[in-house]
Amino acid sequence: MTVLVTGATGFAGSHLVDLLVPEHPTVIGWHRPGSERPPDNSGARWMTVDILDEAAVRHAIADIRPTVVYHCAGVPHTAESWRAAAATLETNVLGTHYLLKAIVAANLTTRVLVPGSALVYRPSDQPLAEDATIGPQSPYATSKLAQELLAARVAREDALPVFLTRSFNHLGPRQDPSFAASSFARQVARIEARVAEPVIRVGNLEARRDLTDVRDMVRAYRAIVERGRPGRAYNVCSEHAYPISEILQRLVVLARVRVHIQTDAARLRPNDVPVLLGSASRIREEVGWTPAIPIDRTLGDLLDYWRGRARAETS
Repeated sequence: MTVLVTGATGFAGSHLVDLLVPEHPTVIGWHRPGSERPPDNSGARWMTVDILDEAAVRHAIADIRPTVVYHCAGVPHTAESWRAAAATLETNVLGTHYLLKAIVAANLTTRVLVPGSALVYRPSDQPLAEDATIGPQSPYATSKLAQELLAARVAREDALPVFLTRSFNHLGPRQDPSFAASSFARQVARIEARVAEPVIRVGNLEARRDLTDVRDMVRAYRAIVERGRPGRAYNVCSEHAYPISEILQRLVVLARVRVHIQTDAARLRPNDVPVLLGSASRIREEVGWTPAIPIDRTLGDLLDYWRGRARAETS
């Protein structure tokens, strides 16, 4: 059994590699040219593949003939998508098209997971189930809806077992500091290491987000591939929306120094969704997945990750 993880040096992708390597004899990780060097001790086999190079994708798929693909490659940033809408759409939609087209062309029956986003839903202050109204509010969300529709069409018309998620916010070690919780944790760690002044700069703290530990998230991805229904979207969420202000305060409590909070207008996003809360009844009932890691452990592990990075910065 050969398992392929695209975007394997990214946030969710790297945690998927950690989860899958002990279980499978061959785990292959793709990373884009020029990206951060993959860890030598990961246990995965690494390949440099540009997901937007159609010929390279086709040749790589024909060569490795994967049994399962977790397609984690893509542009993950809502805020960045306002500045780079074309690149976001190209990577998330065209890259997915090239991957699925290559699998079909190789005449494979590969099981493919395409992680989507809960931002495809129209904003609501009520828990969102999979039949909620669609209404993306950003270029990123639009790209994820197009990606999902493309994958669903392949599942339907080419009879390829493609599995879909609408993933709500996830967080944990290795998350890019452009995301709120990781930004707060990094700032705390750098203040503790005395490489930054004791001020945490923040954006909108009033937003509420359904948060899941990334390690629970990738367990859900594996469970959906094993027990889910192809072509059917699954919310992956905790069913608890935390105010961003609460996440900040929990991290401040964990800090080893006193800090001050300062609003930074540059961190405010255009058209920020006020509440994002999901219903996980479908994945719970059909797949048997529920999150297991409490938020305090997630935040503690996230802060420890950035403490390690801050120590490396000062050594």
